[in-house]
Amino acid sequence: MQLKDHIVLVTGALGTLGSAMCAAIEAAGGTAIRTDLASRGKVDIALDVTGEEAWMAALAEVERRHDRLDGLVNNAGVGTPGDVEKTSFAEWRRVMAVNADGVFLGCKHAMPLLARSRAPSIVNISSASGIVGGANLAAYNASKGAVRLLTKSVALSGARKRPPVRCNSVHPAFIEGDMVDAMVRTRPDPAKAMAKLNAQIPIGRLGQPHEVANAVVWLLSEASSFTTGSEVLVDGGLIAG
Repeated sequence: MQLKDHIVLVTGALGTLGSAMCAAIEAAGGTAIRTDLASRGKVDIALDVTGEEAWMAALAEVERRHDRLDGLVNNAGVGTPGDVEKTSFAEWRRVMAVNADGVFLGCKHAMPLLARSRAPSIVNISSASGIVGGANLAAYNASKGAVRLLTKSVALSGARKRPPVRCNSVHPAFIEGDMVDAMVRTRPDPAKAMAKLNAQIPIGRLGQPHEVANAVVWLLSEASSFTTGSEVLVDGGLIAG
């Protein structure tokens, strides 16, 4: 099994993508440590990714339980539509705190535990919106673009370690689940908005959570051992168009 005996911490584990990732990690033989806000439901370790002390406490608990970490999936993310004029500074700060600060803190503070693994790997969940812009996604574009380039920096510094700590980003387009549902509900005609999303994807449909999760498992596993600093698109051809 691809992830046999791997210990993997997943942030935002109770969301659509996080749940699919945890299931895929376990199906591949790994142990998924589910982290999320305590208010969202039952988790293995409660974690607000925007807090440095929260990260340090969570990783101390991982060390106590497992003494190492083989994989980190920085999946927690938020986003609301809004162009640069309509996005409040408070909302900008909130999106950047979760999507960018949370990934930075995870990469930074997980390194000592990852160094104890034989094949450590970090997977940061960015977005197709981290590669191309959208008029009404000012904060989300900025935050996911930050994840894209932070990933490359972490990959280059991680490559100097022995064993190397690999770091890659995954860039989904529209995926069926809670984030797309929340976005569509804000539109005057949700059905029309959903049809428009489908029409933007060359394959002609939204992605499925397991399709993103499968890419994450591959990047966590030694099957991708020569892949670091890369951008893995799970977008149905959106960026190619």
